[in-house]
Amino acid sequence: MSSAGERTPPQRPATGPAAGPAGTTADASAGPAGAAPPAAEASPPSAWQTYRRLLGHTVNYRALLVVAMIGMVVEAAAGAAFVWLMEPLTNEGFVDPQPRMALILPAAIIGLFLLRGAATFCTDYGIARVGRSVVRDLRELVLCKYLRLPSSRFDTEAVPQMVSRLNFDTEQVTQASADALKMIIADGLTILFLFGLMLWTSVKVTLAMILIAPLIGVVVWYVGGRYRRISRGIQTGMGDLAHSAEQSLAAQQDVKVHGAQGFEQSRYSALANRVLGLNMKVEATRATSSALVQILAATALAAIVWVAIHESLAGRLNPGEFIKLMTAMMGIIPSLRRITNVQSVLGRGVAAAERLFAILDDEEEDDRGRNRVERARGELVFDDVGLRYARGDGSALDGVSFRAAPGTVTAIVGRSGSGKTSLVRLVPRFYEPTSGRITLDGVPLADYPLADLRRQIALVGQRVALFDDTVAANIAYGIEAPRESIRAAAEAANAWEFIERLPQGLDTPIGENGSLLSGGQRQRLAIARAILRDAPILILDEATAALDTESERLVQDALQRLMPDRTTLVVAHRLSTIEHADQVLVFDQGRMVEQGTHAELLARGGLYAHLHAMQFREGGAP
Repeated sequence: MSSAGERTPPQRPATGPAAGPAGTTADASAGPAGAAPPAAEASPPSAWQTYRRLLGHTVNYRALLVVAMIGMVVEAAAGAAFVWLMEPLTNEGFVDPQPRMALILPAAIIGLFLLRGAATFCTDYGIARVGRSVVRDLRELVLCKYLRLPSSRFDTEAVPQMVSRLNFDTEQVTQASADALKMIIADGLTILFLFGLMLWTSVKVTLAMILIAPLIGVVVWYVGGRYRRISRGIQTGMGDLAHSAEQSLAAQQDVKVHGAQGFEQSRYSALANRVLGLNMKVEATRATSSALVQILAATALAAIVWVAIHESLAGRLNPGEFIKLMTAMMGIIPSLRRITNVQSVLGRGVAAAERLFAILDDEEEDDRGRNRVERARGELVFDDVGLRYARGDGSALDGVSFRAAPGTVTAIVGRSGSGKTSLVRLVPRFYEPTSGRITLDGVPLADYPLADLRRQIALVGQRVALFDDTVAANIAYGIEAPRESIRAAAEAANAWEFIERLPQGLDTPIGENGSLLSGGQRQRLAIARAILRDAPILILDEATAALDTESERLVQDALQRLMPDRTTLVVAHRLSTIEHADQVLVFDQGRMVEQGTHAELLARGGLYAHLHAMQFREGGAP
């Protein structure tokens, strides 16, 4: 049995998140059409199956659960014992007063409530600790799962919706795994004990209440189904709400320039009003069901009074027994009401758990390769490679074949949308080719473990991914490196000249995605990271496209230090930056239409020469 604080942490992914083309974000269904077809969809799990699976995550905390369960039993038993005291309190305290009861009854009441207080603490703390621990585990599992999903997942599902699942959905699960469980068990035990006490006291009076109980059960069953349906809509709406807000805030300058504040506000208001409407449906259902249960309980109470009076007239019920029955009934009513209301919490929690489990059950990246490699030579061969996205209208790549030798630079050029970025994203297997094959040192990429393959690759893109951490932590991201190596990498990347001017040097925080740095500085940090990684394959995806002339010069100088002795793939927008490439691949509409050196392609007078002439006619600017 695990100790109360133990847990089994989720397995960490070997690599970081994979960015999709052009920095887009995703859904598992959007992978390449050539990927293995998904298995036939099974029928969705029932609410009980989902809840049982959720409760399975409490197994590491069963010691706390046992303590909490014992506390619930003691709490319910103490409540029933207090109700049982109503008979001697009435008969021997008022109807036929006994002096000894003046001490016994108060002492018994104090003792019961001290016991009940201790039991309540054990119950509340134990259940809360279990619930919060389960949510922590689920958050870690879901985040790690996201980082192991194919990049295609990030092409159709917005990141804010993913974050909403991590934050909002898991919070709903807390209530289902802790609060709802406590109410179901504690109130269920209270009802069971009090009902047993009523049967012991008078079977006839208790039968009057039993006639009403099935109607209460019907109400609870209907309300539970309605809560679950509405809760799915609420959780989807919260994801849309977060997505809308993040879009508006991230693009706040564009919103202001276009005077679109009113449009963004109205769009957000529409989503917020939808969530409000769904929440009010939940509240209306809860209030109606609660009122209906109280009416039914009152009817049962009236029936009890009617039967009790007749039993008293026949001499089968004394005043103390009647008070005990009434107190038990009054104790059952709030427990029944809470169990009815728990359907709201439980419905939301089960709906949230369904969404979380759908992520955990999603198909991960194919990582069945067994050909381990510490450091590859870096020979890349594309053999008739094609790529088609599941939600695309045509082929992103079609029949691409070329060889990139170690120590050479291969430039990839073409118009926007010609397939350049799609090509380089196939190398780290962010996407899988629909046809053909890609080999590294003669071995198909799929035969390498993903961690080994991606360790051979350094990627510097136009959109640099930096983290809200220090300069040193960003340069050494994902690896352990001594301080001297980090500084050497920064110097080689022409980054040290601005790093040493920062308030804390390498220990200076750079803000979210390097917001405290300029574009050129962020790019040089990314190059320093690639230099420190020292991978045999270097991918530069339009690494200087968004920089000014001075920053571009510094970055290009740093890249010249990085490229020797590596297999370098350069996606270039500015053709002036790839004049010394060993080979240039020219793409148009997903096909490689030209191949050769810069001079050969200019002499050929084809598409490359046309693009080159256009750029230099505009003063060298793209």
